[in-house]
Amino acid sequence: VQLQASGGGLVHSGGSLRLFCAASGSIFSINAMGWFRQAPGKEREFVATSWSKGGTYYADSVKGRFTISRDNTKNTLYLQMNSLKPGDTAAYYCAADKSWAGVQMSAYDYWGQGTLVTVSS
Repeated sequence: VQLQASGGGLVHSGGSLRLFCAASGSIFSINAMGWFRQAPGKEREFVATSWSKGGTYYADSVKGRFTISRDNTKNTLYLQMNSLKPGDTAAYYCAADKSWAGVQMSAYDYWGQGTLVTVSS
């Protein structure tokens, strides 16, 4: 499974961005697909995840502002980010796994490269 993240950029505080993660390869077996982020000088952290049969879960820090969704016909995962704050500045990574992976990075076998989101104040 290969993952390709895109959609990052520079946005002012309060603005919106939509991230994309295109999946290819043996994707029929994928269940969990999620987003993680890593700010400069900090550890990578969980943002949101979704499962193929439905259901989503969010970090408290983004709940109510970010929405994760997936289009299985296009093999694409999305992250709609609204009301962005400078604290959201980070490289965002998409991840996937065949299991019911949740918030733990170690539970995901497949990773895309990061896409950088910068939120200016």
